[in-house]
Amino acid sequence: MSCPFCEPHEELFGNEFAYVKIDEFPVSPGHVLIIPRRHVSSWFYLTEEEHAAAATLLVQTKTYLDSRYSPEGYNIGVNCGEAAGQTIPHAHLHVIPRYKGDVPNPRGGIRAVIRAKQDYPAHTNSFYIG
Repeated sequence: MSCPFCEPHEELFGNEFAYVKIDEFPVSPGHVLIIPRRHVSSWFYLTEEEHAAAATLLVQTKTYLDSRYSPEGYNIGVNCGEAAGQTIPHAHLHVIPRYKGDVPNPRGGIRAVIRAKQDYPAHTNSFYIG
């Protein structure tokens, strides 16, 4: 089976080492993926140049999504390995715009990947900086 990320289609923008495309199964309006052009199975195996290129695209992606969708926040994450939920064995970074009210309780954010660990003691609210 061929890799769906090795032949970019519907590329929004990119650079020499990576590109951005809309997720085909978005969890929110504007959900995009940042995908290395080189076929590599894990985000941990990217070169320094590929990491830097992806970081540059992450900033450009936020600017693009802010202007197009005006989200109130973002979740940014990578699934590395089958146990972590990775379904396509080509590294990719999810950039998920978040909107007030899109879920009843967003507290814990990315911690929700393990539901029992999502909510944590309320006294930690004092650490929120904004």
